[in-house]
Amino acid sequence: MTATPTPPRKIIIDTDPGQDDAVAILLALACPEALEVLGITAVAGNVPLALTARNARIVCELADKPEVPVFAGCDRPLARALVTAEHVHGKTGLDGPVLPEPTMPLQDQHAVDFLIETLRREPTGTVTLCPLGPLTNIATAFAKAPDIIPRVAEIVLMGGAYFEVGNITPAAEFNIYVDPEAAKAVFGAGAPLVVMPLDVTHKALTTAPHIAGFRAMGTRVGEMVAAWTDFFERFDKEKYGSEGAPLHDPCVIAWLLAPELFTGRHINVEIEVDSPLTRGMTVADWWGVTDRAANALFIGDVDAEGFFALLTDRIARL
Repeated sequence: MTATPTPPRKIIIDTDPGQDDAVAILLALACPEALEVLGITAVAGNVPLALTARNARIVCELADKPEVPVFAGCDRPLARALVTAEHVHGKTGLDGPVLPEPTMPLQDQHAVDFLIETLRREPTGTVTLCPLGPLTNIATAFAKAPDIIPRVAEIVLMGGAYFEVGNITPAAEFNIYVDPEAAKAVFGAGAPLVVMPLDVTHKALTTAPHIAGFRAMGTRVGEMVAAWTDFFERFDKEKYGSEGAPLHDPCVIAWLLAPELFTGRHINVEIEVDSPLTRGMTVADWWGVTDRAANALFIGDVDAEGFFALLTDRIARL
């Protein structure tokens, strides 16, 4: 008897592209046998919403997947002014090589309404949310339609830090810092949560051989990924003195494809929203020193060589 193949996992990618977001989207689109991308929802974060919605469509077209629907979502955090990261990603969010403007349409529906409609339509426990940026869209959908929360299979997100502390303030990672109220709502919602913090993404550094591997694919996608990582890593190499830059967001998709590459702990994670010093901090009870119930699988380590082998193998398909 032959085993029945497992149907692909249904996912929605919620994102603010960003070069590393772009690589994560490409990785997901390269694996249709494992992942069915129901849609991509754009949120304001690394750059304003008009650019993140544009960049998501540019990436879909680069992957030759213009049929993937892209929705624009929230253009500002729930309760704060938007903080962006052009100093890392450039003024377009995808600085580096110049790309043509997208020709595929932006969907008319608001991203939040798409999230709600999709989670209500698909069978309970079959849709995984993959937030790669601030959690504004997800928190807004949960507030507007609390009935969808128990329908979510899992939320696998990039955000936060514990041992690596912060990258936008001394205490906070960018995605959580931009909209801490949204993060607090999502972390407290009760949906199963997997968190890829800086602690793990800083162990997945692009080195010169990795970038050479992307270039050696001899494809437009490989060349773009190499060029994006070249541009993106200049900031982190200067800041951290490291030999490469972390590819944060592809860790989310890699977890869906090969969770055995990662290790972590089920712990309690709370979000600080009030303190001016530590706003946006992910207070991760890694050592179990409180009696607060675990609410997240907080990833702490990755097999970096396995991660890059997976990334290179799959992106070479595009």
